[in-house]
Amino acid sequence: MAESITQQRRAGWDKPELDLSKADWQSSSQGAGDVQIAFVEGFIAMRNATKPGSPSLIFNPAEWRAFVLNARDGEFDLT
Repeated sequence: MAESITQQRRAGWDKPELDLSKADWQSSSQGAGDVQIAFVEGFIAMRNATKPGSPSLIFNPAEWRAFVLNARDGEFDLT
């Protein structure tokens, strides 16, 4: 694994601690979204753009694909 990934794992947490300090955060195509994503060392990080210091969600590629497909299908639509 890359040096920036801490080898310690939290109990029940199967993702590495990623160094997100230099991540290239991207907003939606319109740039108006409250969510930003970054691709870091084979993982996808997602954060609240209005609170960039808050914790980020970390997805592996399979989890990200499932999240995106379910979001497109309206699974997370609260309206």
